[in-house]
Amino acid sequence: MSTVDPITLAVVRGALETAQREMTLTLEKTGRSSVFNLAHDYSNALFDHVPEMILQGQDIPIHLGSLIPAMKAVAGFYGDDIAEGDVIYHNDPAYKGSHIIDCCMYKPVFHRGELVFWTVCKGHLTDIGGPVPAGYNPDAKEIYAEGLRIPPVKLWEKGKRREDVINLLLTNMRAREHQEGDLNAQYGACRVGERHLLALVERYGVETVRAAIAELKAMADRHMRALIREVADGDYTGTAVLEDSGHGLGDLAITAHVSVKGEEVAIRIESPPQVPYFINSYEGNSMSGVLLGLMMFAQVPPPYNEGLYRCVSVDMGPPGTLCNASEPAPHANCTTTPMETLTDAVRLALEQAAPDRVSASWGHASGINIAGHDPRRHHDQYVTMVLASIISGAGATQTMDGWHSRGPLCCFGALMSGDIELLEYSYPILIHRYGLMTDSGGAGERRGGSGTWLELEPLDHTMTAVAFGEGRQYPTAGAAGARNVLIESKLGRLVHRRADGREEAYDQNAMLEIAPGERVININPGGGGFGDPFTRPLEDVVDDVRNGLVSLEGARLEYGVVIDASGEIDHDATRQQRRAG
Repeated sequence: MSTVDPITLAVVRGALETAQREMTLTLEKTGRSSVFNLAHDYSNALFDHVPEMILQGQDIPIHLGSLIPAMKAVAGFYGDDIAEGDVIYHNDPAYKGSHIIDCCMYKPVFHRGELVFWTVCKGHLTDIGGPVPAGYNPDAKEIYAEGLRIPPVKLWEKGKRREDVINLLLTNMRAREHQEGDLNAQYGACRVGERHLLALVERYGVETVRAAIAELKAMADRHMRALIREVADGDYTGTAVLEDSGHGLGDLAITAHVSVKGEEVAIRIESPPQVPYFINSYEGNSMSGVLLGLMMFAQVPPPYNEGLYRCVSVDMGPPGTLCNASEPAPHANCTTTPMETLTDAVRLALEQAAPDRVSASWGHASGINIAGHDPRRHHDQYVTMVLASIISGAGATQTMDGWHSRGPLCCFGALMSGDIELLEYSYPILIHRYGLMTDSGGAGERRGGSGTWLELEPLDHTMTAVAFGEGRQYPTAGAAGARNVLIESKLGRLVHRRADGREEAYDQNAMLEIAPGERVININPGGGGFGDPFTRPLEDVVDDVRNGLVSLEGARLEYGVVIDASGEIDHDATRQQRRAG
């Protein structure tokens, strides 16, 4: 029984949500890089003194799940050596971070000398040092070849900015102005959150606020337990395949074993030994993959806090494996690969337990980073992840088609492509095409969302492009009888178009040099379809053809709908086609 009246509970909950939203707006308006101010590749959360997550933002799932173990690791590292005015920075997966490009800031919040909260902000920096711009080194055999590892370190100590430490970090990063600007934006976000939280406890008192937070955690716990009780007790298994992304490793399988008993669920991950390639995932990052798979299945209402996971236990498997990597395993690509495959495995296992909740997968990330020297700005170095390049299609569900250009799975709709014109303003590039891909959405009674085509050219300089991710060899998984005929159009791929028009296509990760007059084209997969495509309503197929989402060939081969040159259905031919299928 809650000791807080419903009105006070609602006000406290609203104040926490406002604090988090203000943190997000601060990052958007003050971030220096396009990764922050255009793409919104950052996440914010609030923790109490325990520390347990009391509110997560509607942000990047790959960040949010890993924040729970990371916050505990950072707080545990310092123990009692935490004072008012401290600010801690961290990115190291050995301390439960996700990958070293995602740098996280933690600010303890004190009220009258007592630790009451933490404000936490994680963001993807555009560079983290190392031999390859933007941190994705496909040739790395160990983590030391990927960039700067930052174990928990104080950037502000008792309110005093540690210029020596901050200078040490920034000196090791390319495009220093952007990294410093984004770091300052993170600090501003943490301070804004702190201001809101202190105003809340000043008004209601620490005990009342803590009682309200305890009830919000308990509410989330009740929501998840109620869902698990509806699932039949038993052991369930889901396996997803991680495609061969290079270095002759071959395809790799990740399996999730899920045991449901009463109102509790245990998840055990089985993955192959870690590999000398940048697709290993340390435990903190893998936690995000597991929790995203769980939440895709659960779809419980808010609040979203650590109470959701009280009835959930997770075993990542033995250390030294792909999803529970040990030092010095390289890992920079892990937030997309293998995280998205891990998510699929967990989701598939849970859907074995409750088939009525089945849904198709979202497109996996298949993107590029770019770097070079800007001839417009005294040849200053620039580097960025082109997050518009990883926007793929969402998966279809039982009740609706997948959303277009809302993926990838690891970001689950929270990532933005940003204005193309602003990308061209920020970097010496010309974007020739950015749009949806015909026939890229998985075929089904409910069609998967379309993936995207991004085509860009460097202006007056040679540009480095680094490809990362997957989805280039296997189409996104559909569900409930969905099937594809036109496979090639549903795959991601990288194309290097020479000045003379010759093209070289890559279906694995690669690092390219793009000269002036040449173009790099990155194509992203669509989302998976749901159900038998031959049962899709005829008028929906016609609409898709008229909107350029499905070709005439795709309508005939994948949906059994024959449409003539005038855009009208040939009903006799359609009946024959569907009967034959």
